[in-house]
Amino acid sequence: MRYTYIVVLLILLTIVHVIVCLFLIAVVLLQSGKAADLAGAFGGMGSQTTFGPRGSATLLSRATTVSAILFMFTSISLSIVATRNAGVASLPDLKRRPVTNSAPGQPQPAPAKK
Repeated sequence: MRYTYIVVLLILLTIVHVIVCLFLIAVVLLQSGKAADLAGAFGGMGSQTTFGPRGSATLLSRATTVSAILFMFTSISLSIVATRNAGVASLPDLKRRPVTNSAPGQPQPAPAKK
């Protein structure tokens, strides 16, 4: 019972982690740089003078923050689950089987010398 719970949790966390990774990559690539306009190349603040040098937090920057926090949370959760169950085999077929001790075979007698 505990083994299946751990495997399901690990698979679920891995799926969520991959989705968060892909979303984080997409959100970061969609954002424009700090100085995306022509005035930024010459040190001017350009269109961002209303909000100051930093600007307001856009939807993309908030999505980046949330997805980065989720990425860290899933990373830490995956590492905790993986290290707590380091002794558990990954496949049910790898369960330990009882060891049967058998005596070694009798040595063959040396051939007679002629």
